[in-house]
Amino acid sequence: MAMAISSLCYPTNTSLTKQPPLHFPGPCSAPSTLKLAAGPSSSSAAMAVVAATAGSVEAEPKTTASASTRYLPFRVGHGFDLHRLEPGYPLIIGGIDIPHDRGCEAHSDGDVLLHCVVDAILGALGLPDIGQIFPDTDPKWKGAASSVFLKEAVRLMHEAGYELGNLDATLILQRPKLSPHKETIRTNLCHLLSADPSVVNLKAKTHEKVDSLGENRSIAAHTIVLLMKKS
Repeated sequence: MAMAISSLCYPTNTSLTKQPPLHFPGPCSAPSTLKLAAGPSSSSAAMAVVAATAGSVEAEPKTTASASTRYLPFRVGHGFDLHRLEPGYPLIIGGIDIPHDRGCEAHSDGDVLLHCVVDAILGALGLPDIGQIFPDTDPKWKGAASSVFLKEAVRLMHEAGYELGNLDATLILQRPKLSPHKETIRTNLCHLLSADPSVVNLKAKTHEKVDSLGENRSIAAHTIVLLMKKS
């Protein structure tokens, strides 16, 4: 599909000084100490976030300026997403087509799990959410596979100097039952994240027939990720 080149830049802190150790009182005789390391200072810097080339829906990396930032030893992010379920749409979860009589109404493929994981990674990095980076007002994302969005989030994670520590996701839907599909979904999610299966966990819950989720009118997901600084 024809694509137009677009990019978004996000400013980072340009002036950081070393922070003194933070002391937290505890039951031990000596207080615990947490040291926050400050990264090298520099002048203004920016991070290029998305660039799509003509003839491709895949986001491609742009050369970025050296960013002055504080590299914490780890970062935590939370993601949430919800979509309406309507007849006539495929139900895509974690990149897997799940047989059902309805699917997610969305601008892209409506993959609630991948959207949620993307937001968790972006949140951990302190970046804007998926709706700002891949807006549903842009026709080039119409019907796009959500794996494109996840690949870009993973690229930004590595570019910032982090790798996945672990991921815990919960899907919430009344139907269909996901037990027969959970391992297939998790395996594909591990593949998209280039992560070992031991650090990716997936759970599925019903909503006890309460509200739109319990009435099979919507599907939701929560995800928490831990990003670790690369050694």
